Amino acid sequence: MATLRLAQVAFARSGDKGDSANVALFAPDRATYDVLAEQITPARVRELMGAFVTGEISVHPVANVLALNVVMRGALGGGGPASLRADNLGKALGGALLRLPVDVPDDLADHLGRREPAPRDPYAEADWPLR
Repeated sequence: MATLRLAQVAFARSGDKGDSANVALFAPDRATYDVLAEQITPARVRELMGAFVTGEISVHPVANVLALNVVMRGALGGGGPASLRADNLGKALGGALLRLPVDVPDDLADHLGRREPAPRDPYAEADWPLR
């Protein structure tokens, strides 16, 4: 198994509405989707996001487009003008979610051409998990 960051095996598109954020994660192929569908759980997202998300987290498979839709309620500090956060949009949480480590079988990592370790993250020691 290779441990990679989610950004090395998937793409994300995120958005927000009020105090909720959603991040759609797209896998490049069925094998990668199956790995992600097994590992991207509400508990793992909660562990990563910490106190940034105060409400429910749910993960919805969208298998026909090889995607997972991660919905985080209470994720934007009240949302829009109510938030005191510097960046209160869902786009910021999409980028944060892509830092999640995932275990990928060696043959799949080789197939994806991403066997090399994740690039050094200068913020890893300071804010992992996000709090």
